[in-house]
Amino acid sequence: MSRFDDEKFKQLQLKVKFNVIPKTRLKKFGKLFDGYPTGLVKSEPGGFVMPPTYGENAEKIYRMKPRTEDVWLLTFPKCGTTWTSELLWLLENDCNFETAAKIPLHSRAPFLEYIRSLMPYLSAMSGPMKNYLMTVDKVEKLPSPRVIRPHLPFYLLPPELLDTSKVVYVARNPKDVIVSYYFHHKLIKVHGYTGTLDEFAEFFINDEVVYAPFFPHIMDAWSKRHHPNMHFMFYEDMKKDLRGEIEKVATFLGKSYSDEQLGKLTEHLKFENFQKNESVNNESGKKFGAMNEDGRFIRNGKTGDWKNHFSPELNSRIDEWIEKNLAGTDLKFVTELEHQD
Repeated sequence: MSRFDDEKFKQLQLKVKFNVIPKTRLKKFGKLFDGYPTGLVKSEPGGFVMPPTYGENAEKIYRMKPRTEDVWLLTFPKCGTTWTSELLWLLENDCNFETAAKIPLHSRAPFLEYIRSLMPYLSAMSGPMKNYLMTVDKVEKLPSPRVIRPHLPFYLLPPELLDTSKVVYVARNPKDVIVSYYFHHKLIKVHGYTGTLDEFAEFFINDEVVYAPFFPHIMDAWSKRHHPNMHFMFYEDMKKDLRGEIEKVATFLGKSYSDEQLGKLTEHLKFENFQKNESVNNESGKKFGAMNEDGRFIRNGKTGDWKNHFSPELNSRIDEWIEKNLAGTDLKFVTELEHQD
C-alpha cells in the first residue's frame, strides 16, 4: 500500500510551466537536431529541458501513487540506467534469469516519459512487442514489486516518493556522460542529431539538450543521499568492483542471496555479457526503424573513454564547467580508473 493520503493526493498539482526555448526554434538547431522540428521546452522553475510532448504526461507522472514495495531508479541519461535496471529487477525478482531473458527490460523496468517520442515507430511494431510498450497508465496497473526508471529530477516526481519507496540514484562523471549521450543522439532517430561532438558538448554544457541540466539533477539527489530510503551510488564504483556494489544494493533492498546466486548475477552483468543480452541491449530498435544501423545502444561502458574523443581545447572548457558547478560542494567525480571490470 502507498503512504499517500487520498485527500492529499487529490490536491496535488504540479506547479511548473514549460516554455519554448527560442534558440531551439532556429534553423541552426533544427539542422543539427532534426528530430525536434518544434524545438524544446524548459520548465519554470527548474530549467528542465524536454520535448514539448512531455508536458502531456507531466501532471500524470507527478500525481502517481508510489508504493512501499516500489524501487525507483533515478539517473541522468547514460549514467548506467540500463545496467542498474537489470540489477534491480533481478534482485527484486529472486534472480529469475529465465523470465528476464524472455521479457524486454523496458517492460520489466519501464520508463515513464518515453512513450510519446516512440510514436512514429509504433506502426512498424506488431504482435507481442506492442504489448511490451509501456504508458503511465500501464505502469500504474503493474503488480508489485515495481521497478520504475524515470530520468526525471525529484521535483517532477511524486512528492512523497522518497518517504514511500526505495530510491536508487546512479551518478556518472560528466565527461563520459557527454561522450555517451553524443553517441546516443547519433544512434536514436528521434533525436536526429547530425552535428559533431564539440557542437554537442556546447549544447550540453549550455543546458540545451533533452534532460538538461546535468548538475542540478545530481546535486538534488546528492543532498538527499542520507535519507534511509535513498541509495546513492556511482557508475565508476560499479566498474571498479561490480560484485561489491551488487552486495551493497542487495543489502539496501533487504535482499539476501547465496554466494552462488551473487556470482551468477555478477557474471550476468559483466559488460561483455550484458552487451550481447537481447533482452536489454535494445538492438531490436533497429528492426523497427527507431535506431540507425551504425552504432550500439550498449556501446562502450568504459570509464575514461572521453580521452579518446576530447580535444585538449574541449577538455579544458569542460574542466572549467565542472569546476564552476562543483564549487562549494563536497561532490567529486572519478574520470579515470586504473582497473575496471
